[in-house]
Amino acid sequence: MSVALNPGLAVGTFRRTSARKQFMSELPARSVVLVVDDEAQIRRLVRACLEQNNYDVVEAATGKEAISAAVNSQPAVVILDLALPDMDGMAVLHRLREWSDAPVIILSVRDRDSDKVAALDDGANDYLTKPFSTSELLARLRVVQRHRQPAPKTAAFVSGDLQVDLAARMVKIRGEPVKLSRVEYALLCYFVRNAGRVLTHGQLLREIWNLDDPEKTARLRVYVTYLREKLELNPAKPELIVTIPGVGYRLELRD
Repeated sequence: MSVALNPGLAVGTFRRTSARKQFMSELPARSVVLVVDDEAQIRRLVRACLEQNNYDVVEAATGKEAISAAVNSQPAVVILDLALPDMDGMAVLHRLREWSDAPVIILSVRDRDSDKVAALDDGANDYLTKPFSTSELLARLRVVQRHRQPAPKTAAFVSGDLQVDLAARMVKIRGEPVKLSRVEYALLCYFVRNAGRVLTHGQLLREIWNLDDPEKTARLRVYVTYLREKLELNPAKPELIVTIPGVGYRLELRD
């Protein structure tokens, strides 16, 4: 038995299909996040949170699985637990940093300052302790992704009322030029190049003064205070250069 086709229906169906394909092709690509944790419950929680916010998720329960998944999926961000059954998360971080610059957020029950400092010094971009809120995890995720997307070299860095033009060596706050000393400017430039990322006391001392002595953090605190006095609306309650207690500082990315 033959079936007669309605030409108008066929054309309409074709147009709707073509329009749907075009719409799908115009959607922005979803970022892939690799979640590494040996607790299935944590992985399910993080997956549900991320997928509801337009991320694709790849899971790994061990260090070996994490390294393999990172090679195969090329994630935009890695969320990494430190307590894994086959190897320590720090070893996974070291392996990743041998070939990948994907931002890494440590998500761990370890809350000692020494653990945070070690992870950040060894290449992690941020550190979040368990228990955690999914809203904070999403915020940290957005920050490390913004940091990974380099601004055009001709564009000035802008965060809230702060404007920094590295090419012109110009700093403005609320539209007014700011005069900085050589050390203050060098410190601010390092913050700008790493905006949104937690920088440890050790990283800042090595970069600005070529010092490996943790006892010299008093010098760093003095210059951070100088910067805040010149850049913050209320230096006593800083909103640009914020303190990460026991670890270091972060230059916030603000609208």
